[in-house]
Amino acid sequence: MKLYLVRHGETEWNHLRKMQGQMDIPLNEYGIELAEKTAEGMKDIKFDRIFASPLVRAKKTAEFIAENNHIDVETDDRLKEINFGEGEGSDINQAKADASHPLHNFFIHPEQFVPMEGGETFFEVQARGLNFLKEEVLPLEGTVENVAVVAHAAIIRSIMLHVVGRELKDFWGGIYYKNCCVCIIEVKGGQMTALEEAKVYY
Repeated sequence: MKLYLVRHGETEWNHLRKMQGQMDIPLNEYGIELAEKTAEGMKDIKFDRIFASPLVRAKKTAEFIAENNHIDVETDDRLKEINFGEGEGSDINQAKADASHPLHNFFIHPEQFVPMEGGETFFEVQARGLNFLKEEVLPLEGTVENVAVVAHAAIIRSIMLHVVGRELKDFWGGIYYKNCCVCIIEVKGGQMTALEEAKVYY
């Protein structure tokens, strides 16, 4: 079985370099275009199940892919983006540049990152993502061929951190996750092996 982890299309907050977290920001015009092109690029892949974060930017992206497969999108709260708590809406460039910014380590020293009030750690996000896969996706092996999961950059990276065995300090891994990029995983005997990371279909 193959598992396709798809990042959502662009939003205005992506464009403005603002930290979205669980703020429910819709796709912008370019984000819709990316989602449509990605769905077209993946049209020859027959998806048996399509899951998505309930946040509109992910769910809408998933719906474009689902159209080609004539199936419904199934949402799950465990697929939501990392919660930045009081930091949601922060300027990404400022957080990266200012060592005193409370979200600086999220980008620069992820192994030292401590969330702001109401926020989540990397491991909390990874735990719910892996719990979703364990309960909803891995049991499908042997009954379906292809599963798509449309979610967000941090939770997809958290899952990939586990799959490829990277340490938290290498969370960003030198690989840029563009909007609508896809990580492809082979599931065999209940084990997950990365086949491709951050592939684009547009």
